[in-house]
Amino acid sequence: MEAEEAQRAAELRKKRTFKKFTFRGIELDKLLDLNHEEFAKLIHSRARRRIYRGLKAKPKRFIARLRKAKKACGPLDKPEPVKTHLRNMLIMPEMIGSIVGVYNGQLFNGIEIKPEMVGHYLGEFSCTYKPVRHGRPGIGSTNSSRFIPLK
Repeated sequence: MEAEEAQRAAELRKKRTFKKFTFRGIELDKLLDLNHEEFAKLIHSRARRRIYRGLKAKPKRFIARLRKAKKACGPLDKPEPVKTHLRNMLIMPEMIGSIVGVYNGQLFNGIEIKPEMVGHYLGEFSCTYKPVRHGRPGIGSTNSSRFIPLK
């Protein structure tokens, strides 16, 4: 009886296995161990060029603040959000799990960085405009609307 239950539990665990995340064929734990130059070989040419030319002071300071926020929180807690205007900052593997407030010109959008975001820019996840909602046309939009009485 107990053996059957253990076997059933093992089958359920097998069914619930999740697909492991890979970035260009490299698993997440190995991706976290890469340094900037090794990671640069995996991303597109514009981002690679930027990394090869060296990160400037502001991106370095931003990464240092992310590390500090991660270190300050507990192992299962979410780190404090770090606000930034650096929309052109590349998302590096070491940023995974951090929370970043990306400025969109009006406010800071809170973004939790997930493994799928690696290699993209922060600005891609913080829209700078409000998408147009096409409703009914307003007054003055057409010539015929000139004759609508304004009650």
